[in-house]
Amino acid sequence: MSPDAPELDVSIVLPVHNEAGHLQAELDRISESMDRSELSWELIIVDDGSSDGSTDIALASNRCRVIRSERNRGAGSARRLGTETARGRIVVWSDADMSYPNDKIPELITAMGDADHIIGARTSEQGTLKIFRVPAKWLIRHLAQYLTQTKIPDLNTGFRAFRRDVALQYTHQLPPGFSCVTTITMAFLMNGYRVDFVPIEYEPRAGESKFHWLRDTRRYGLQVIRMMLSYEPLRVTLPLASLLGVVFAAKLGYDLVDKDLRPAANTMLLGFAVLQILAVGLLADLVVRLTRPAQTVPPTDIRELDASSQPLE
Repeated sequence: MSPDAPELDVSIVLPVHNEAGHLQAELDRISESMDRSELSWELIIVDDGSSDGSTDIALASNRCRVIRSERNRGAGSARRLGTETARGRIVVWSDADMSYPNDKIPELITAMGDADHIIGARTSEQGTLKIFRVPAKWLIRHLAQYLTQTKIPDLNTGFRAFRRDVALQYTHQLPPGFSCVTTITMAFLMNGYRVDFVPIEYEPRAGESKFHWLRDTRRYGLQVIRMMLSYEPLRVTLPLASLLGVVFAAKLGYDLVDKDLRPAANTMLLGFAVLQILAVGLLADLVVRLTRPAQTVPPTDIRELDASSQPLE
């Protein structure tokens, strides 16, 4: 963003890859809904290596900024680039496949209130191969809930709005693929920012899905664990060490009774494994705490009060 560019209320970042068949309809409904609002806004189309004329459609609309990558880098890379070049105080992420209610973006921003991040939680699953997708997403979501100690109705929805100044602290962590939405959700939660959820209707997508249920679900799961190791490694290592510790204690007790107080070699190896996991977890936790930034952007719902402030309800 140019240092002389005026700040806007909202920047809408829309990654596009071969969406020519419905891109114009998406641009029209976003523009019409934002024009009806009182918000100053911009629409940033990040064309991620399209080969079907999507770039020409975006340029012809004259209602958006167009950033083009000559090769496909992934939705995460497109969203990161759009967020880092945005001029809006609030950044909205969505998709250009007609699945999300993009005509409701003004309502999403209004519902944000004092939250730092608001997420549209889908009320239905419209993807293919539901028999595999639904259990996998349920498992990953509940893992993220355990790690963040927060109820998360929808972890990987692409429809959301958040403060740009907060997000810029974490855009360097965004992976290139679909798991970027999981990453930004957990980054806000793990750093104490307020994240709210609102239910949204999710429609069948137009065009061909780029989501691969096995490859991308695996990436979602790995990214959840990676984020936790980056912020709270003891939440991963302590349960594992505790489980192995129980097995070690039971095996040690058996050896002491059955082998005349002489623990077996595999029992001792199990005990050393417990100690190693604890040591690695404690060292990782120390590194995380020492490398945290000295200052961060404060959450929106934290403010200084004086005698003239309105009493709290």
